[in-house]
Amino acid sequence: MHPKILLVDDREDNLLAIETIFEPDDYRFVKARSGREALKILLREVDFALIMMDVKMPNLNGFETASLIYEREKLRHIPIIFVTANNFGDENLYRGYQAGAIDYIYKPIKPEVLRAKVSVLIDLYRKNRQLIAQEQRLVAINKSLELEIKERKASEEKIKHLNRQLLENIASLEQANKDLDRFAFMASHDLQEPLRKIRMFSDRLALRYNDIIDDEGRTNIQRIHKAAERMQNLITDILTFSKISVDSHHFVKTDINALINEVISDLDDEVKTRRAVIQVDPIPALDVNPSLIKPLFHNLIGNALKYAQKDVTPIVRITAEIPTPLNGRPDSEPRYCRIYVRDNGIGFDQKYAEEIFGMFKRLHHNSEFQGTGIGLALCKKIVEQHKGYISARSKVNEGSTFIISLPTEHEKTAVTTGIR
Repeated sequence: MHPKILLVDDREDNLLAIETIFEPDDYRFVKARSGREALKILLREVDFALIMMDVKMPNLNGFETASLIYEREKLRHIPIIFVTANNFGDENLYRGYQAGAIDYIYKPIKPEVLRAKVSVLIDLYRKNRQLIAQEQRLVAINKSLELEIKERKASEEKIKHLNRQLLENIASLEQANKDLDRFAFMASHDLQEPLRKIRMFSDRLALRYNDIIDDEGRTNIQRIHKAAERMQNLITDILTFSKISVDSHHFVKTDINALINEVISDLDDEVKTRRAVIQVDPIPALDVNPSLIKPLFHNLIGNALKYAQKDVTPIVRITAEIPTPLNGRPDSEPRYCRIYVRDNGIGFDQKYAEEIFGMFKRLHHNSEFQGTGIGLALCKKIVEQHKGYISARSKVNEGSTFIISLPTEHEKTAVTTGIR
Protein backbone atom coordinates (compact mmCIF):
# COMPACT_ATOMS: atom_id res chain seq x y z
CA MET A 1 0.00 0.00 0.00
CA HIS A 2 1.11 3.56 -0.74
CA PRO A 3 1.81 5.60 2.42
CA LYS A 4 -0.89 8.17 3.15
CA ILE A 5 -0.10 11.78 3.96
CA LEU A 6 -2.66 14.24 5.32
CA LEU A 7 -2.19 17.77 3.93
CA VAL A 8 -3.90 20.55 5.95
CA ASP A 9 -3.94 24.11 4.51
CA ASP A 10 -6.64 26.70 3.95
CA ARG A 11 -5.23 27.58 0.53
CA GLU A 12 -5.75 25.26 -2.44
CA ASP A 13 -2.64 26.48 -4.27
CA ASN A 14 -0.43 25.50 -1.31
CA LEU A 15 -1.98 22.01 -1.25
CA LEU A 16 -1.45 21.63 -4.97
CA ALA A 17 2.18 22.81 -4.75
CA ILE A 18 3.07 20.27 -2.07
CA GLU A 19 1.28 17.49 -3.96
CA THR A 20 3.26 18.40 -7.08
CA ILE A 21 6.57 18.18 -5.22
CA PHE A 22 5.82 14.57 -4.15
CA GLU A 23 4.31 13.41 -7.43
CA PRO A 24 7.34 11.17 -8.36
CA ASP A 25 7.26 9.47 -4.94
CA ASP A 26 3.88 7.85 -5.46
CA TYR A 27 2.41 8.82 -2.11
CA ARG A 28 -1.29 8.98 -1.49
CA PHE A 29 -2.58 12.37 -0.32
CA VAL A 30 -5.68 13.26 1.65
CA LYS A 31 -6.39 17.02 1.73
CA ALA A 32 -8.17 19.13 4.33
CA ARG A 33 -8.94 22.91 3.95
CA SER A 34 -9.11 23.55 7.72
CA GLY A 35 -8.26 22.18 11.11
CA ARG A 36 -11.85 21.10 11.69
CA GLU A 37 -11.98 19.24 8.39
CA ALA A 38 -8.70 17.51 9.31
CA LEU A 39 -10.19 16.40 12.63
CA LYS A 40 -13.25 15.01 10.84
CA ILE A 41 -11.03 13.03 8.48
CA LEU A 42 -9.04 11.65 11.43
CA LEU A 43 -12.24 10.43 13.02
CA ARG A 44 -12.63 8.04 10.07
CA GLU A 45 -9.01 7.28 9.18
CA VAL A 46 -6.01 6.83 11.45
CA ASP A 47 -3.51 5.07 9.20
CA PHE A 48 -1.55 8.15 8.09
CA ALA A 49 2.21 8.07 7.77
CA LEU A 50 2.51 11.85 8.21
CA ILE A 51 0.53 15.07 8.66
CA MET A 52 1.77 18.27 6.99
CA MET A 53 -0.15 21.25 8.34
CA ASP A 54 -0.04 25.01 7.85
CA VAL A 55 0.34 26.95 11.11
CA LYS A 56 -1.72 29.97 10.18
CA MET A 57 -5.34 28.96 9.46
CA PRO A 58 -8.68 30.61 10.36
CA ASN A 59 -10.74 29.37 13.31
CA LEU A 60 -8.30 26.60 14.42
CA ASN A 61 -4.63 27.31 13.78
CA GLY A 62 -2.05 24.57 13.34
CA PHE A 63 -0.95 24.51 17.00
CA GLU A 64 -4.53 24.14 18.27
CA THR A 65 -5.36 21.48 15.70
CA ALA A 66 -2.24 19.51 16.63
CA SER A 67 -3.16 19.64 20.33
CA LEU A 68 -6.65 18.29 19.57
CA ILE A 69 -5.23 15.56 17.33
CA TYR A 70 -2.86 14.26 20.01
CA GLU A 71 -5.62 14.12 22.60
CA ARG A 72 -6.65 10.86 20.91
CA GLU A 73 -4.53 7.86 21.78
CA LYS A 74 -4.91 6.35 18.31
CA LEU A 75 -3.44 9.45 16.62
CA ARG A 76 -0.37 10.06 18.79
CA HIS A 77 1.84 7.91 16.60
CA ILE A 78 1.35 10.20 13.54
CA PRO A 79 4.23 12.72 13.14
CA ILE A 80 3.28 16.35 12.30
CA ILE A 81 5.35 18.79 10.25
CA PHE A 82 4.32 22.45 10.44
CA VAL A 83 4.54 24.50 7.25
CA THR A 84 4.87 28.23 7.84
CA ALA A 85 6.04 31.43 6.14
CA ASN A 86 7.05 33.11 9.41
CA ASN A 87 9.93 32.66 11.79
CA PHE A 88 8.03 32.74 15.11
CA GLY A 89 11.04 32.81 17.34
CA ASP A 90 12.08 30.33 19.99
CA GLU A 91 8.95 30.74 22.12
CA ASN A 92 6.55 29.90 19.29
CA LEU A 93 8.83 27.13 18.06
CA TYR A 94 8.67 25.63 21.54
CA ARG A 95 4.87 25.98 21.47
CA GLY A 96 4.77 24.01 18.20
CA TYR A 97 6.98 21.27 19.53
CA GLN A 98 4.91 21.19 22.71
CA ALA A 99 1.78 20.71 20.57
CA GLY A 100 3.42 17.65 19.08
CA ALA A 101 5.23 18.82 15.98
CA ILE A 102 8.48 17.10 15.09
CA ASP A 103 9.75 19.60 12.54
CA TYR A 104 9.11 22.85 10.64
CA ILE A 105 9.25 23.63 6.91
CA TYR A 106 9.55 27.27 6.00
CA LYS A 107 8.14 28.94 2.93
CA PRO A 108 9.23 29.31 0.23
CA ILE A 109 9.56 25.53 0.33
CA LYS A 110 12.71 23.91 -0.95
CA PRO A 111 11.55 20.67 -2.66
CA GLU A 112 14.77 18.75 -2.01
CA VAL A 113 14.72 19.53 1.72
CA LEU A 114 11.00 18.72 2.04
CA ARG A 115 11.35 15.45 0.15
CA ALA A 116 14.37 14.41 2.20
CA LYS A 117 12.63 15.04 5.53
CA VAL A 118 9.43 13.31 4.42
CA SER A 119 11.43 10.37 3.04
CA VAL A 120 13.00 9.75 6.45
CA LEU A 121 9.61 9.83 8.17
CA ILE A 122 8.04 7.55 5.55
CA ASP A 123 10.88 5.08 5.99
CA LEU A 124 10.34 5.08 9.75
CA TYR A 125 6.61 4.61 9.15
CA ARG A 126 7.22 1.57 6.93
CA LYS A 127 9.62 0.01 9.41
CA ASN A 128 7.18 0.66 12.21
CA ARG A 129 4.43 -1.06 10.20
CA GLN A 130 6.72 -4.04 9.64
CA LEU A 131 7.45 -4.21 13.36
CA ILE A 132 3.75 -4.03 14.15
CA ALA A 133 3.00 -6.77 11.60
CA GLN A 134 5.82 -8.88 13.03
CA GLU A 135 4.52 -8.31 16.54
CA GLN A 136 1.05 -9.38 15.44
CA ARG A 137 2.47 -12.52 13.87
CA LEU A 138 4.42 -13.24 17.04
CA VAL A 139 1.31 -12.71 19.14
CA ALA A 140 -0.63 -15.06 16.86
CA ILE A 141 2.17 -17.64 17.01
CA ASN A 142 2.32 -17.30 20.79
CA LYS A 143 -1.42 -17.82 21.07
CA SER A 144 -1.15 -20.82 18.80
CA LEU A 145 1.69 -22.23 20.91
CA GLU A 146 -0.25 -21.60 24.10
CA LEU A 147 -3.24 -23.40 22.62
CA GLU A 148 -1.04 -26.26 21.41
CA ILE A 149 0.64 -26.56 24.82
CA LYS A 150 -2.75 -26.52 26.50
CA GLU A 151 -4.09 -29.18 24.15
CA ARG A 152 -0.91 -31.24 24.56
CA LYS A 153 -1.17 -31.03 28.34
CA ALA A 154 -4.80 -32.08 28.11
CA SER A 155 -3.81 -34.96 25.80
CA GLU A 156 -1.01 -36.01 28.14
CA GLU A 157 -3.38 -36.00 31.09
CA LYS A 158 -5.88 -38.01 29.05
CA ILE A 159 -3.15 -40.47 28.02
CA LYS A 160 -1.99 -40.78 31.64
CA HIS A 161 -5.57 -41.41 32.70
CA LEU A 162 -6.04 -44.02 29.95
CA ASN A 163 -2.71 -45.62 30.86
CA ARG A 164 -3.79 -45.86 34.49
CA GLN A 165 -7.06 -47.43 33.39
CA LEU A 166 -5.19 -49.79 31.06
CA LEU A 167 -2.80 -50.87 33.82
CA GLU A 168 -5.74 -51.41 36.15
CA ASN A 169 -7.54 -53.43 33.46
CA ILE A 170 -4.40 -55.46 32.74
CA ALA A 171 -3.95 -56.18 36.44
CA SER A 172 -7.61 -57.11 36.70
CA LEU A 173 -7.40 -59.37 33.64
CA GLU A 174 -4.22 -61.03 34.92
CA GLN A 175 -5.89 -61.71 38.23
CA ALA A 176 -9.00 -62.99 36.46
CA ASN A 177 -6.87 -65.27 34.27
CA LYS A 178 -5.06 -66.61 37.31
CA ASP A 179 -8.38 -67.20 39.06
CA LEU A 180 -9.77 -68.95 35.97
CA ASP A 181 -6.66 -71.10 35.66
CA ARG A 182 -6.88 -72.08 39.33
CA PHE A 183 -10.60 -72.74 38.94
CA ALA A 184 -10.03 -74.90 35.84
CA PHE A 185 -7.27 -76.80 37.59
CA MET A 186 -9.28 -77.37 40.76
CA ALA A 187 -12.53 -78.12 38.92
CA SER A 188 -10.80 -80.65 36.69
CA HIS A 189 -9.31 -82.33 39.73
CA ASP A 190 -12.71 -82.41 41.43
CA LEU A 191 -14.29 -83.91 38.31
CA GLN A 192 -11.85 -86.82 38.32
CA GLU A 193 -13.38 -88.54 41.34
CA PRO A 194 -17.03 -88.80 40.13
CA LEU A 195 -15.73 -89.75 36.68
CA ARG A 196 -13.72 -92.62 38.14
CA LYS A 197 -16.83 -93.85 39.93
CA ILE A 198 -18.88 -93.68 36.74
CA ARG A 199 -16.31 -95.75 34.90
CA MET A 200 -15.85 -98.18 37.81
CA PHE A 201 -19.56 -98.89 38.30
CA SER A 202 -20.23 -99.12 34.57
CA ASP A 203 -17.40 -101.68 34.34
CA ARG A 204 -19.01 -103.64 37.21
CA LEU A 205 -22.35 -103.59 35.43
CA ALA A 206 -20.77 -104.85 32.23
CA LEU A 207 -18.88 -107.66 33.96
CA ARG A 208 -21.43 -108.82 36.54
CA TYR A 209 -24.63 -108.50 34.55
CA ASN A 210 -23.36 -109.08 31.01
CA ASP A 211 -25.41 -112.27 30.64
CA ILE A 212 -28.56 -110.72 32.09
CA ILE A 213 -28.57 -107.36 30.26
CA ASP A 214 -30.04 -107.40 26.75
CA ASP A 215 -28.41 -105.88 23.68
CA GLU A 216 -29.92 -102.46 24.30
CA GLY A 217 -28.55 -102.43 27.85
CA ARG A 218 -25.09 -103.42 26.67
CA THR A 219 -25.25 -100.66 24.06
CA ASN A 220 -26.16 -98.13 26.72
CA ILE A 221 -23.28 -99.26 28.94
CA GLN A 222 -20.93 -98.94 25.96
CA ARG A 223 -22.23 -95.39 25.43
CA ILE A 224 -21.51 -94.63 29.09
CA HIS A 225 -17.96 -95.92 28.58
CA LYS A 226 -17.41 -93.73 25.50
CA ALA A 227 -18.90 -90.65 27.18
CA ALA A 228 -16.73 -91.21 30.26
CA GLU A 229 -13.66 -91.72 28.09
CA ARG A 230 -14.39 -88.51 26.17
CA MET A 231 -14.90 -86.62 29.42
CA GLN A 232 -11.62 -88.08 30.76
CA ASN A 233 -9.81 -86.77 27.66
CA LEU A 234 -11.46 -83.40 28.03
CA ILE A 235 -10.46 -83.10 31.69
CA THR A 236 -6.89 -84.14 30.83
CA ASP A 237 -6.68 -81.48 28.12
CA ILE A 238 -8.14 -78.80 30.40
CA LEU A 239 -5.65 -79.72 33.12
CA THR A 240 -2.79 -79.56 30.63
CA PHE A 241 -3.97 -76.16 29.37
CA SER A 242 -4.37 -74.74 32.87
CA LYS A 243 -0.98 -76.03 34.09
CA ILE A 244 0.77 -74.06 31.36
CA SER A 245 -0.12 -70.92 33.32
CA VAL A 246 0.77 -72.35 36.71
CA ASP A 247 4.26 -73.89 36.55
CA SER A 248 7.54 -72.18 35.57
CA HIS A 249 10.77 -73.74 34.31
CA HIS A 250 13.92 -72.45 32.66
CA PHE A 251 14.57 -72.93 28.97
CA VAL A 252 17.25 -75.50 28.19
CA LYS A 253 19.09 -76.44 25.00
CA THR A 254 17.08 -79.40 23.75
CA ASP A 255 17.60 -82.03 21.03
CA ILE A 256 14.32 -81.58 19.14
CA ASN A 257 14.85 -84.74 17.03
CA ALA A 258 15.19 -86.87 20.15
CA LEU A 259 12.08 -85.29 21.61
CA ILE A 260 10.07 -85.98 18.40
CA ASN A 261 11.28 -89.59 18.42
CA GLU A 262 9.86 -89.93 21.95
CA VAL A 263 6.51 -88.65 20.68
CA ILE A 264 6.56 -91.09 17.75
CA SER A 265 7.36 -93.91 20.19
CA ASP A 266 4.38 -92.89 22.35
CA LEU A 267 2.16 -93.00 19.25
CA ASP A 268 3.63 -96.30 18.05
CA ASP A 269 0.39 -98.29 18.29
CA GLU A 270 -1.55 -95.79 16.23
CA VAL A 271 1.29 -95.43 13.72
CA LYS A 272 1.34 -99.22 13.19
CA THR A 273 -2.45 -99.47 13.04
CA ARG A 274 -2.66 -96.83 10.32
CA ARG A 275 0.61 -98.00 8.66
CA ALA A 276 1.72 -94.37 8.72
CA VAL A 277 5.04 -93.08 7.43
CA ILE A 278 6.69 -90.37 9.54
CA GLN A 279 9.80 -88.67 8.13
CA VAL A 280 11.82 -86.35 10.33
CA ASP A 281 14.68 -84.29 8.87
CA PRO A 282 17.47 -82.99 11.14
CA ILE A 283 16.26 -80.15 13.35
CA PRO A 284 18.74 -77.91 15.20
CA ALA A 285 18.83 -77.93 18.99
CA LEU A 286 16.76 -75.09 20.46
CA ASP A 287 16.33 -73.34 23.80
CA VAL A 288 12.89 -74.67 24.78
CA ASN A 289 10.92 -76.12 27.62
CA PRO A 290 10.94 -79.87 26.80
CA SER A 291 7.89 -80.61 28.93
CA LEU A 292 5.90 -78.16 26.79
CA ILE A 293 7.38 -78.88 23.35
CA LYS A 294 6.65 -82.60 23.66
CA PRO A 295 2.83 -82.18 23.91
CA LEU A 296 3.08 -79.64 21.06
CA PHE A 297 4.43 -82.27 18.65
CA HIS A 298 2.23 -84.96 20.20
CA ASN A 299 -0.87 -82.96 19.25
CA LEU A 300 0.34 -82.05 15.75
CA ILE A 301 1.49 -85.56 14.82
CA GLY A 302 -1.58 -87.09 16.49
CA ASN A 303 -3.85 -84.81 14.46
CA ALA A 304 -2.02 -85.74 11.25
CA LEU A 305 -2.77 -89.41 11.99
CA LYS A 306 -6.32 -88.79 13.17
CA TYR A 307 -7.35 -86.73 10.12
CA ALA A 308 -5.83 -89.05 7.52
CA GLN A 309 -7.76 -89.79 4.32
CA LYS A 310 -9.48 -93.13 3.98
CA ASP A 311 -7.59 -95.74 2.00
CA VAL A 312 -4.55 -93.46 1.79
CA THR A 313 -1.31 -94.20 3.64
CA PRO A 314 -0.75 -91.32 6.12
CA ILE A 315 2.54 -89.55 5.45
CA VAL A 316 3.86 -87.01 7.93
CA ARG A 317 7.04 -85.09 7.19
CA ILE A 318 8.75 -82.78 9.67
CA THR A 319 11.41 -80.37 8.37
CA ALA A 320 13.12 -77.22 9.65
CA GLU A 321 14.98 -74.17 8.41
CA ILE A 322 16.60 -71.07 9.90
CA PRO A 323 15.97 -68.14 7.52
CA THR A 324 18.98 -65.97 6.68
CA PRO A 325 18.78 -62.56 8.45
CA LEU A 326 17.82 -59.64 6.26
CA ASN A 327 20.59 -57.22 5.24
CA GLY A 328 21.24 -54.62 7.86
CA ARG A 329 19.39 -56.53 10.56
CA PRO A 330 21.03 -56.03 13.96
CA ASP A 331 22.75 -59.10 15.37
CA SER A 332 21.00 -58.47 18.68
CA GLU A 333 17.58 -59.32 17.20
CA PRO A 334 16.44 -62.92 17.87
CA ARG A 335 16.64 -65.47 15.07
CA TYR A 336 13.88 -68.00 14.55
CA CYS A 337 13.81 -71.62 13.50
CA ARG A 338 10.83 -72.60 11.36
CA ILE A 339 9.57 -76.15 11.83
CA TYR A 340 7.11 -77.53 9.25
CA VAL A 341 4.75 -80.40 10.07
CA ARG A 342 3.21 -81.55 6.75
CA ASP A 343 0.62 -84.27 6.20
CA ASN A 344 -1.47 -85.66 3.32
CA GLY A 345 -4.71 -85.82 5.31
CA ILE A 346 -8.20 -84.50 4.65
CA GLY A 347 -7.10 -80.87 5.15
CA PHE A 348 -9.51 -77.98 5.68
CA ASP A 349 -10.64 -74.74 4.05
CA GLN A 350 -7.94 -72.05 4.45
CA LYS A 351 -10.55 -69.56 5.73
CA TYR A 352 -10.55 -71.51 9.02
CA ALA A 353 -6.75 -71.27 9.40
CA GLU A 354 -6.98 -68.93 12.40
CA GLU A 355 -10.19 -70.25 13.93
CA ILE A 356 -8.78 -73.75 14.43
CA PHE A 357 -6.49 -72.44 17.20
CA GLY A 358 -9.47 -71.33 19.31
CA MET A 359 -10.60 -73.18 22.42
CA PHE A 360 -13.12 -75.97 21.72
CA LYS A 361 -13.10 -75.10 18.00
CA ARG A 362 -13.72 -78.18 15.85
CA LEU A 363 -14.36 -78.37 12.10
CA HIS A 364 -15.75 -81.91 12.21
CA HIS A 365 -18.50 -83.57 14.20
CA ASN A 366 -17.49 -85.75 17.11
CA SER A 367 -19.06 -88.79 15.42
CA GLU A 368 -16.54 -88.47 12.58
CA PHE A 369 -13.36 -87.75 14.57
CA GLN A 370 -12.89 -88.03 18.32
CA GLY A 371 -11.46 -84.99 20.09
CA THR A 372 -12.00 -82.22 22.63
CA GLY A 373 -11.21 -79.13 20.54
CA ILE A 374 -8.42 -78.07 22.91
CA GLY A 375 -5.38 -79.57 21.20
CA LEU A 376 -4.54 -76.78 18.75
CA ALA A 377 -5.38 -74.08 21.33
CA LEU A 378 -2.86 -75.83 23.58
CA CYS A 379 -0.30 -75.80 20.74
CA LYS A 380 -0.77 -72.08 20.20
CA LYS A 381 -0.38 -71.32 23.89
CA ILE A 382 2.79 -73.42 24.14
CA VAL A 383 4.36 -71.67 21.14
CA GLU A 384 3.42 -68.23 22.47
CA GLN A 385 4.98 -69.12 25.84
CA HIS A 386 8.20 -69.59 23.87
CA LYS A 387 7.79 -66.13 22.25
CA GLY A 388 7.09 -67.86 18.95
CA TYR A 389 4.36 -68.13 16.34
CA ILE A 390 2.23 -70.89 14.83
CA SER A 391 0.15 -70.84 11.66
CA ALA A 392 -1.43 -73.30 9.23
CA ARG A 393 -1.80 -73.74 5.48
CA SER A 394 -4.25 -76.23 4.06
CA LYS A 395 -6.54 -77.27 1.21
CA VAL A 396 -9.44 -79.68 1.41
CA ASN A 397 -8.28 -83.25 0.58
CA GLU A 398 -4.72 -82.00 -0.06
CA GLY A 399 -3.30 -82.12 3.44
CA SER A 400 -2.18 -79.48 5.93
CA THR A 401 1.07 -77.80 6.92
CA PHE A 402 1.60 -76.39 10.39
CA ILE A 403 4.43 -73.85 10.64
CA ILE A 404 6.05 -73.29 14.03
CA SER A 405 8.52 -70.43 14.49
CA LEU A 406 10.61 -70.67 17.66
CA PRO A 407 13.55 -68.46 18.77
CA THR A 408 16.84 -70.26 18.37
CA GLU A 409 18.01 -68.90 21.73
CA HIS A 410 16.55 -67.23 24.81
CA GLU A 411 18.14 -65.02 27.40
CA LYS A 412 19.61 -66.93 30.30
CA THR A 413 17.14 -65.32 32.68
CA ALA A 414 14.16 -66.14 30.51
CA VAL A 415 11.56 -68.45 31.96
CA THR A 416 8.44 -70.07 30.61
CA THR A 417 5.56 -72.06 31.99
CA GLY A 418 5.56 -75.84 31.95
CA ILE A 419 3.68 -78.99 32.82
CA ARG A 420 4.34 -80.93 36.01
